[in-house]
Amino acid sequence: MKTVVEASIGDLEKIVQIDSEVIGNTSRRNYIERSIESGKCIVAKPNDEIVGFLIYDINFFECTFISLIIVSPSSRRKGYASLLMDYLVRSSPTTKVFSSTNRSNFKMQRVFEINGFIQSGLVENLDEGDPEIIYFKSKSSG
Repeated sequence: MKTVVEASIGDLEKIVQIDSEVIGNTSRRNYIERSIESGKCIVAKPNDEIVGFLIYDINFFECTFISLIIVSPSSRRKGYASLLMDYLVRSSPTTKVFSSTNRSNFKMQRVFEINGFIQSGLVENLDEGDPEIIYFKSKSSG
């Protein structure tokens, strides 16, 4: 059974391992640890094994912002990103949920679209030549 739960500090090593599989290093370890400690990290767990995680905050104009969503490469295309996003939108402490991805990241753009997020803006100059697309979804459209 696929479940989503708030991450605990005991999940840190597995989450960092998944993140490292994707980005090739453990540079976000402290960020992930702080997110877990502040209750802003959720994990997808089929059969008690973590396969993905989502980190959010509420510092984006006092709205929920998904800052990181990672699914283990071996567990992709099985609905875990959608499961995490749906859970967060339904349980969001704010009525508006935002996130972003680079214009070059077509796979993530498709994930947002499949999950009912709409484009809400564009931010230039974060990554040279690769603008960031801002996405939005209202909790009520959930």
